[in-house]
Amino acid sequence: MDFGVVLQTDPPASEVVRLMKAADERGFTYGWTFDSVVLWQEPFVIYSQILAATKNLIVGPMVTNPSTRDWSVTASLFATLNDMFGNRTVCGMGRGDSARRVIGQKPASLATVRESMHVIKELAEGREVVHHGTPVRIPWVRDGKLPMWMAAYGPKALQLVGEHADGFILQTADPAITRWTIGSVRAAAEAAGRDPASITMCVAAPAYVGDDIPHQRDQLRWFGGMVGNHVADLVARYGDSGPVPHELTDYIKGRQEYDYAHHGKAGNPSTDFVPDQIVDRFCLVGPESAHIERLQELKELGVDQFSLYLMHDQRDETLNAYGKIIDKV
Repeated sequence: MDFGVVLQTDPPASEVVRLMKAADERGFTYGWTFDSVVLWQEPFVIYSQILAATKNLIVGPMVTNPSTRDWSVTASLFATLNDMFGNRTVCGMGRGDSARRVIGQKPASLATVRESMHVIKELAEGREVVHHGTPVRIPWVRDGKLPMWMAAYGPKALQLVGEHADGFILQTADPAITRWTIGSVRAAAEAAGRDPASITMCVAAPAYVGDDIPHQRDQLRWFGGMVGNHVADLVARYGDSGPVPHELTDYIKGRQEYDYAHHGKAGNPSTDFVPDQIVDRFCLVGPESAHIERLQELKELGVDQFSLYLMHDQRDETLNAYGKIIDKV
C-alpha cells in the first residue's frame, strides 16, 4: 500500500513545504493539498516549492475542479511542473464543493467533469484536443504524463470513475462504504471494457495516533461535516432510501447550515451533528495497533493508497507515527 498526506495550503507556505518534506523523508509517496483559493493559498505555486524540496513525492490537488481555472491553464500548470521536476504530479478532480460555493457558484455537472478530465489530460500529455471548439495542443510538452483521478460518492460519479479515470478517491475510511464504492467502480470499468485493476484505489481520511480517543474525536469531527456536504447533495438527488448505502446517508439527518469559513478545521462549529461513531468509522483514531488493523482491512478491500488528512493539533507526531506504520502494512 502507498501512503499520502493531505494538507490545506494555509499560510505560511513554508510550513506546508516543511511537512511535505518530512512526509517524503518518512516514506510517503504522495503529497496532496486542498484547492480552494479563496479559503487557502494558490496550491500550484506551492507545488513547485514542494517538488523542489522533495525527492520522490508525487504532488497534486485533492481535489481541483473544472470551473475555477480554464482547462488549458490547469493543463499547462501540470505540464510545467512535470517538465521542471520529471512527471511527479497527479490530478485529483471533483465537482467543486468549497471552491465553487464560496464564490456563489454551484458544483460542476458530471458531464463537465468528464469533459474536463479528458481535455486536461490530453493537453498535459502533449496531444491535440478540441477546447472551446478549437483544436489546441501545447507544443512544448515532451513525454508528459498526468494520471487523472476522480473523487466520488454517488452511483453516477462512481460509474464515471470506472469508465474514464486513472484513479478513484474515496474521502472516508469506512470499510462498508469502501467495499460498495470500489465494487461500483470496478463494475463500471468492466462494463466499459476496461481493466478494473488499472484504476488506483485511494482512501483519504484523517488519522490521529494516540490514546486520548475523546480528544481525537473532537479534533477530527470536522471531517464528518465535510463529507456531509457531499452526502447532502446525494440525498437531494436520490433520497435517503435510494441506492446510496445508509452507512453514508443516515448521519446527516441533523445537519443544518454549514459555514465554509471553518471548512476542514478542527473545532468546526458546523459539525455538532456528527456523532462519535461516525468519527470512528470515517477516520482512523486510537493507538498504532488500531490504525494498522484498519489499514490492513482497507488493503484487503482493494485499497492501493491511504492518504491521511493532518488537520489537527498533532500533525508532526502523527506523521512520525505513520513513518513507522508504513513499514508494517
